[in-house]
Amino acid sequence: MKSIVLVTGAGTGIGKLSALALAQAGHTVYASLRDIHGRNAAKAAELKATSRNIHIVELDVLSQASADAAVASILAEQGRLDVVMHNAGHLVVGPAEAYTPEEISKVFDTNFLGTQRVNRAVLPIMRKQEAGLVLWISSTTVRGGFPPFLGPYAAAKAAMDSLAVSYAYELARFGIETSIVVPGAFTRGTDHFPSAGKPADAITAAGYARYDGLMDQVGARLSALTPEHADPQAVADEVSRIVGLPQGRRPMRSVIDFVGDGAEEVTALAEQVRIDFAERIGIADLLTPSVAH
Repeated sequence: MKSIVLVTGAGTGIGKLSALALAQAGHTVYASLRDIHGRNAAKAAELKATSRNIHIVELDVLSQASADAAVASILAEQGRLDVVMHNAGHLVVGPAEAYTPEEISKVFDTNFLGTQRVNRAVLPIMRKQEAGLVLWISSTTVRGGFPPFLGPYAAAKAAMDSLAVSYAYELARFGIETSIVVPGAFTRGTDHFPSAGKPADAITAAGYARYDGLMDQVGARLSALTPEHADPQAVADEVSRIVGLPQGRRPMRSVIDFVGDGAEEVTALAEQVRIDFAERIGIADLLTPSVAH
């Protein structure tokens, strides 16, 4: 059976590619963006024109009211919601010291708390259905190697990833599945780095002048390490594959990394530790979603 899917942050990059891949596979996709009648009107129109399976919905993950309204509109049209893909996020780059706590709070608001707002809108529906898939777009920064100057972003992604694992247990007895897709670094094919935010405190940032050029150096090295066939489309294809799998067959984690930053190796060990610990403390049943009647 084809799914009704909500994709957050579908205007660019992995979100857009995933929406297109899911639509091509025959799923009904609600591609969400902010300000679809204003600054993102062109993006919304372009997405909608690509497939009759794509519907555009206004959703700002910074607003609970917006998330509630978006999900309510999907439910009114479809009567159900099978999959939510947490993709909305924003990269920031710069010395950690240069970010005020308020700026870091905004990074967490978009990359972490936004998923909680969407979950609070979506999960009552999925719990009532006793079925669904929560699919999180994480990052290899959570468990792999990564360069400096990504501190607030990496911290927010780590928080989101940790929350996803907790949710996996807490939703299992409702028959709701969790999949965490973990993309590595992509030096081309997304707007991730070109649109990255920077700290407003230029004076403190300038105090790190001895690091000038380091991120360019890292970027050049990553590009050199990245094979020609590496493309964020691979992430979208994996998202589509996972959504298309039968219930109960979806992986907890899937790493899409062309650079080899170690996340795949760490993930394999960490997953085994997680499973072993769940068995030791008597919650092994929560490793596999099921519904008891």
